[in-house]
Formats: sequence, C-alpha cells, structure tokens
Amino acid sequence: MRVQRYHSRLTFRKQRRRRSGCLSLAVLSGLLVSIVAVSWNWIIQPRSASPAQESSEGLLAAAGLAFERGDLDGAIDLSRQLLARRPDHAAALTLLVRALIYRSYSEYDRAPDRQAALQLAQEAADRYTSERAFQAVLAYALQAAGQPVEAARAAQRVLDADPANALARVALALAYGSVGSFEIALRESQQAAANPDWALESQRALAISYSDMGDYAGAIAAIERAIQLNSRLIPLYFERALYALQIGDADAATAAYFQVLVYDPENVKARLRLCELSSLLREHDAAVNYCSQVTERAPAWADGWYQLGMEYFLIGDFASAQESLHRCSSLQVMQNVPISERRFECWYLQGQAAEIIGDCRGLLATYNEFRAMSAAADVPQTWTYPPEGPPGCSAVSPMPGS
Repeated sequence: MRVQRYHSRLTFRKQRRRRSGCLSLAVLSGLLVSIVAVSWNWIIQPRSASPAQESSEGLLAAAGLAFERGDLDGAIDLSRQLLARRPDHAAALTLLVRALIYRSYSEYDRAPDRQAALQLAQEAADRYTSERAFQAVLAYALQAAGQPVEAARAAQRVLDADPANALARVALALAYGSVGSFEIALRESQQAAANPDWALESQRALAISYSDMGDYAGAIAAIERAIQLNSRLIPLYFERALYALQIGDADAATAAYFQVLVYDPENVKARLRLCELSSLLREHDAAVNYCSQVTERAPAWADGWYQLGMEYFLIGDFASAQESLHRCSSLQVMQNVPISERRFECWYLQGQAAEIIGDCRGLLATYNEFRAMSAAADVPQTWTYPPEGPPGCSAVSPMPGS
C-alpha cells in the first residue's frame, strides 16, 4: 500500500539579524496620538448600560447563538432565564417559542413542547395586549398547536395593523394550509418570503405550501434555502426527507435521515423513518435492524413495536410478529390512548399471526379485546369471525356472546 504524505509549503530561511536602535520621532509621535485618542474615546463613551441590561443582552445573544448551532435545549434554557428577569422581552419570548416548536418536531416524544409554547405565548399576549410582537408569536404558536382558525384570526389582527409583519404572515399561511386552503396559503407564504424578516420560517412555510400544491421540486428548493439559513435544525432534515420521498428519491431521503443522526446520534424518530424507508425498499433485514434500535431506545413507544411487528410479519417470522404487535396493543391500552386513535393493525395483524402459527388462545384473546373496543367506541375498521369463532379455534373456548 502506498502512503501519500502531504508536505507543507513552508520554507526555511536563515533568520536575519534585527537592527537595534531608538524609535524614530515619527513613530513615537504616532504612538502618543493613538494613546490620547483611545483615552479620549474611553472618557466620552456613554455609560448608560447597567450591568443588568448588559446581562440581559448577553443572555439573548447566547440564546440566539445556541439556536443557530441547533442547541435547542440551550436556547430554551437561556430564553427562560431572560424571561424570568424580563417578562416583557418580546425577542426572548419569540426565540423561546420558536425553539420549543422546532424541538417538538425533532423527536418522537416532544409534541408537548408545542402546548408549552402556546401557553407561554398566550400568557404574554394576554398580559401585553397592545404589543404586536406578542400577538404575532401567539398566532405562530396557535397554528403549531393545531388551532388554525384561532391562528388565522390572531395573525390577521396583527397584519391589519402591520402588513409587513412577516411572522404573522407565516402563521397565516400555515393556518390556511392546515384547513386545506392551499392556494391562499401559497400566496401568503410567497408574500412572507419576499420579506427579509423571518426568512427561515418563511422558506419553511413556502416549502410546505409548495408540497401541498404538489410542486415537490419547489418544496425541495425552499427547504434547501431554509437549511442554508440554519443547517443545524433537525426538523428541516425530516421535512427534506419527506419532500424527497414525494418524488421517489430514496437516496436523498436516506441522506437527510443520516444527517439527523450526525447531529443527534441517539435520535429515535430518525431510526423509525429509516426502518419505514428500508421496508418500502424491501430491505427487510435493515428495517428489522433499525426498528429493533427504536424499541431498544424507546420501549414505551407503541409505533416502534408496530413497525417492528410489521417487518417480522413481512419476512414470515409470525411468532416474533405476534409478540411485537402484542407489545404495541398493550402499550396503547396501558397508556390510555383513546380508542379512536389506536392503531387497529396492532390487533388485527397480531391475530393473523396467531392464526397462522395455530395459537388459538392468543387469537381469541386478541379478537375479543378488539370486539370490546368496538362495543365501547365507534371503530371504523371491521374484523369479524363467524359466531362460532375463528376456523379451527371454536373448540378451544367459546367467544363471549356466542
């Protein structure tokens, strides 16, 4: 093996002896003038900034730097410190709400951050009713929390008084998109993107609008511009992967998920997305590997067990599929997930796996649990066996009500 060595371009010369002597009169005069100028500037500079004000400015600057390098935890902590000192600091509240919302999309268990952002924004907006900055950030938090009608109203009130408010325009665009008014959302997001303020949020909203309109190339271009504005924000890579998948570019999606793992090596959400993508590409061994990593890191997340059970089912390992899907269904029951929001496949595929391997007791237990859920709530899915029970299992134990 040949080893290449890269040499520096440094050259070595003999050092020249420096001449000693006295400084010239011109040099001395220049030094004296510089000293006098610096001293005079120090004497006349304003002393109005108090230590507390300097500290507040320092906290805001530190929080902004943390946000820029993708340290959302740090940005949130520093913004909270500043708001505890100065509850009327609109820039600190805006940064805190933005950081909470972005963090909520970064990992599988961060959704409560959106509600926290809304609560903070609502309290500030109620306290400072005449401050448009607080009202704009409230509109932004409302749309992120799934309240598009309220968000649109709050944003419109701000825009009526200040049509150039880009954050309110972004909130209005996202709110319209949430209720299916995609053309209006695109128009508003384009108008927001024309404003140099809030460029990151504007480009992200524009990408969402393009995607909703089926212009996936436009969505990719817009989200790439957002990434250029802050390349360390993890949610932007999840969205970049989504738009890549919409045009069938699995390589670009994979690269985006791997970029998430570069910045957050323990990210569970990225591993689940890689599992789903591997399954889509029929790379089932890789899918099982990624989903196993998900269940190891997040054993209480039902979605991970569902996807792992699906992969086992697809490769014909029905005993493992039954076990994983049982974990999925049990977790949803133990966590009191509303019946209407439960993943029906965890019961149905679990039952199919039990039927395939001849586990009649497991099949009947799963089927009866599903029947109980159907009786307690309106379940859109159907799963029905004859009154005597599943074929080949009627002799094991009669079903309730048969």
